[in-house]
Amino acid sequence: MRRAEAALTRIEATERLASSTANRLRSLARSQVVSEQNLENAEAALRQAQADIQSTRATLETARIDLNYTRVASPISGRTNRSTVTPGALVTANQLTALVSVTQLDPILVDITQPSSVLLQQRRDVASGALRRPSADRVVARLLLEDGSEYPHAGEIQFSEVLVDQGTGSVTIRAVFPNPDQLLLPGMFVRARMEEGVTDRAILVPQRAVMRTPRGEPMAFVVNAEGVVEQRVLRASRVIGNDWLVTAGVAAGDRVVIEGLQRVRAGTRVQASERAPARAAS
Repeated sequence: MRRAEAALTRIEATERLASSTANRLRSLARSQVVSEQNLENAEAALRQAQADIQSTRATLETARIDLNYTRVASPISGRTNRSTVTPGALVTANQLTALVSVTQLDPILVDITQPSSVLLQQRRDVASGALRRPSADRVVARLLLEDGSEYPHAGEIQFSEVLVDQGTGSVTIRAVFPNPDQLLLPGMFVRARMEEGVTDRAILVPQRAVMRTPRGEPMAFVVNAEGVVEQRVLRASRVIGNDWLVTAGVAAGDRVVIEGLQRVRAGTRVQASERAPARAAS
């Protein structure tokens, strides 16, 4: 390309000289100092120089196009991994071995797996009004990193697959998160928490107060108004922090036994002391 640029510079200088000569001979020809033949020769040289400029500019543009073919532009912005080839190696078009891989880090996609049963229950709760979504178009997601800390930037659910994995019975949900500090890296293990909706009738029972019946059903001991212990079978939908979200089995105002579970039995009368409620997990 430098050779074409130098040729263009030389031709442009020749064109300027031919233009100056032609202009001078035109003035002299009007005074009949030079012959018409000399003027025609000068004008022909000028036209030849102008044609050479156009031809050289086309050659220069071709050289620029050829130079661009030697550079491979990435279709996305990101960071490269280690290269699979070394400088000077022979590469060809449509080769099977990639030159280098480019990974987009901001924003970054996070795939979340959710049991299909949880997805079905969520849709039933939304349809019945038990669960109210803050926004019909936007579902917020948050992440817990491998060290237990919470990722500072909230993400947004992008889509949910329509196929259920037959091996695991789960559905993959994809979320997109801003990653300006590049704290999230591809392949990193994280835990996600999706804000699926809001309910005004949620009851949280500490996990240590929930046990299992011989049939595997969740249950808890409750002290009634007469001070007698009752065994209640619960319907616990999910874990929120250190608590179970209970949708059936206990009601507002019930006193759940959380201490002395090894000694308590259903039907016994106890002297219960209430404990200040802990702050509910968000």
